[in-house]
Amino acid sequence: MNLNAPKFWQDKNFISFFLSPLSLITHIINSIKKIFPKKKFKINTICVGNIYIGGTGKTSLAIEIHNIIKKKYKTVFIKKNYVNQKDEIKLLKNSGQTISTSNRLNSLKIAEKKGYEVAILDDGFQQKNINYDLKILCFNSKKGIGNGMVLPSGPLRESFNEIHNCDLIFINGEIKNNKLINKIKSKNKSINIFETNYFPTNLKKINTKKKFLMFCGIGNPHEFENTLSKFKFRIKRKFIYPDHYQILDNEIIEMKKLAKKEGLGIITTEKDYLRLHNKQKKNITFLKTKLKINNLDKLKKILLNIK
Repeated sequence: MNLNAPKFWQDKNFISFFLSPLSLITHIINSIKKIFPKKKFKINTICVGNIYIGGTGKTSLAIEIHNIIKKKYKTVFIKKNYVNQKDEIKLLKNSGQTISTSNRLNSLKIAEKKGYEVAILDDGFQQKNINYDLKILCFNSKKGIGNGMVLPSGPLRESFNEIHNCDLIFINGEIKNNKLINKIKSKNKSINIFETNYFPTNLKKINTKKKFLMFCGIGNPHEFENTLSKFKFRIKRKFIYPDHYQILDNEIIEMKKLAKKEGLGIITTEKDYLRLHNKQKKNITFLKTKLKINNLDKLKKILLNIK
């Protein structure tokens, strides 16, 4: 979703309570979705979803799951073809076979016909008419569940009680969030929780002795900033855009002028870099990252025995 999250989504205040009657519409829509029968596919399905809107690390986790199971199973990514999410589709295609249509059910049918054994769905937890074999919910370690309210009075796509209907929880990010872990455990004591952080994989290709101008248009820009800080990048200028923002030529030109004037390199995320056209990419570096997962052996046992 191409927006900047309002501040009241993180802490309850007058605005969030004022909008709460409208949240009843979201609850009703989610309840109606559960009425329809679930379709079970022959192909095994792993849904990597969220209930907090945007920026929870779904795509990065989907790629890591693929990396874990690809030697055992013939895998394919399923990603609904949203116009403003071409960057995520490109990331998936760079990592493995990907099917992206406007309908997840049709994509899964195509995957079955092509003989894939496991489909990894990037998003789709709110599609209740698919009987997933493994349901994963992702949270950002800093944002957590925000004010705990559903859209539009809060950032949740559906109630936090949906924790009961998933199999694994991933908390992605640099910050340790014991409060969120305790909230999850209060709803589902036995659920497996995995914590991760982002680890750069192309540091050797970047001159980290330079000072940088950074820009990004992702769901949680603070995670990118935290990663840069963790690995000793010196950021002197920064430009933050809405999630999935298609940066304009004149904006790139102005950034490059500023960087040249102040002797700065320019760095962005891989996702942002993939949204640039070739002319824009000149003299811009991207930080390629992967998720480093705690308790990885336990996760491997779960994933490699999905059948």
